[in-house]
Amino acid sequence: MKGHFTMSTIPADDPERSLTLAEADSPKLTHVGVVGDTYTILLTGKDTAGRYCLIDMQVPPGGGPPPHRHDFEESFTVLSGEIEASFRGKTSTVRAGEVINIPANAPHQFANKSKEAARLLCLCSPAGQEEFFLEIGVPVPTRTTAPPKLDPAEQEALMAKSASLAPKYKTELLEHT
Repeated sequence: MKGHFTMSTIPADDPERSLTLAEADSPKLTHVGVVGDTYTILLTGKDTAGRYCLIDMQVPPGGGPPPHRHDFEESFTVLSGEIEASFRGKTSTVRAGEVINIPANAPHQFANKSKEAARLLCLCSPAGQEEFFLEIGVPVPTRTTAPPKLDPAEQEALMAKSASLAPKYKTELLEHT
């Protein structure tokens, strides 16, 4: 209707926030090796006012995190390849073009059991998981650079560091079953 106005319940635009453009292959982005995978931080909580973070994950054959759970929602969009996702003890194969959502607090893990690398977009809401990855990860130069191989002592030290930092990031590492 012309001339008809209603009161908006949506907050006013915040001109202090700007558009963020993240180019996944840009060397300007932060790329970190975590559990043998390479994670590129596309959007941080600083970019989204804490609402979510977005991470590009390069998962080589055999890659993926150990069983865990956390107090935030997490979804994965498989861009290429496939992963095997375990959720509350049930396993599903998730292929390119498919999306899964892991509810907050639910035990889960994923693994690349194929012979090809898998590429995922991981969205966590609210943000914070990217900070955990930045704190435990090893910087690498590109989105597809494999992290350095860890010897058993380095692997044990990383697991201890991860376990000690996990509560700060509302995450709990679970025993392998």
